[in-house]
Amino acid sequence: MIHHSSIIDLQKKISPDIKHLVDLFISPEGVGRRYLFGRNEHSEALLKVIDIDGFVDDYAEQGTIWHGKPVVNSSNVPKQAIVVNCSMCNMPVTAINKIKNLNVSGGLAYSDLNLSLPDLIPLPNFVADTRADFQQNHSKWEALSSALADDQSRRVLDDILSFRLTGDCKSMASYSFRPREQYFENFLGLGTMDVFVDAGGYDGDTTEEFCRRYPGYKKVYLFEPSSSNLNKAQARLKDFRDIEFIQLGLSDAEGKLQFNADGGSASCISSSGSCQINVTTLDQYVNDKVTFIKMDLEGWELKAMQGAKKHIIEDKPKIAIAVYHNASDFWQVFEYVTSLRRDYRVFLRHYTEGWSETVMYCVP
Repeated sequence: MIHHSSIIDLQKKISPDIKHLVDLFISPEGVGRRYLFGRNEHSEALLKVIDIDGFVDDYAEQGTIWHGKPVVNSSNVPKQAIVVNCSMCNMPVTAINKIKNLNVSGGLAYSDLNLSLPDLIPLPNFVADTRADFQQNHSKWEALSSALADDQSRRVLDDILSFRLTGDCKSMASYSFRPREQYFENFLGLGTMDVFVDAGGYDGDTTEEFCRRYPGYKKVYLFEPSSSNLNKAQARLKDFRDIEFIQLGLSDAEGKLQFNADGGSASCISSSGSCQINVTTLDQYVNDKVTFIKMDLEGWELKAMQGAKKHIIEDKPKIAIAVYHNASDFWQVFEYVTSLRRDYRVFLRHYTEGWSETVMYCVP
């Protein structure tokens, strides 16, 4: 398993070529050449400390201006440009390879800037969060690694940790963006007469995949507190049977919680949310014996699991739960589920090239 000392080691391994390119990027000679690949919180962070000349985004309409700067297609990046990759969530490896194929002066990763200029360039939030938790709870991570059911799970944990501790995506080179495979690994043994709980149903994409793969299912409970998302799910799934659409959030107790409804697939419970939603517990709402639970609740998974305690103990369902939103979720979810039932086998799989979409599977 990766050790925290690897962070320090990495900081000593900035190549002279990268250091030269970083120095050029921030120097007066870099004016007119500074471009960022992607528009997200990481490019916004750089924009606050460096005068950027433009953004590269192949999905933007021609003439788009973002934060007062032009957004250009990759085919229109000036040849003298130095392009920094700010894509880290889903496809950073693809983004870096695309930059390498541009006819420009040079390409850098965000981590190159941060490692070269740690006092100027802030750590990405996912790196800062993981470092803090890994330092404080290293023994918890070690225990998780030791308990995982197969070598592939341990490799996934090491690769993800390497990226989440450094921001350097080299460890993710063998991964790909494969959302349709997410939640449906063969070792789950799903089949006929399953009762499926889709917690965080969004627009029905996961339920649709479940219904197509396992048409002999018994029933689906789809929980989605956003009315706009739920309407999309109902339209998408209109031709499938025995689906109950529930406009409630899941938590550890019934009540009301603040909710950010404007995030699309990332809509989430948040103290700064723009509206209130009603929440319930899985134990209180569902009386059927549950055989499969999927949860992707943008960081609220542990609370929802605590509200499913009775089902987990009595039904022993197969569980697929997103653990990537907060670093501590990796070991806290593991500890909670295995404290209820020690006969679960625990697997990890990952479905992007970036820090998002790591799923923990608990299989009886």
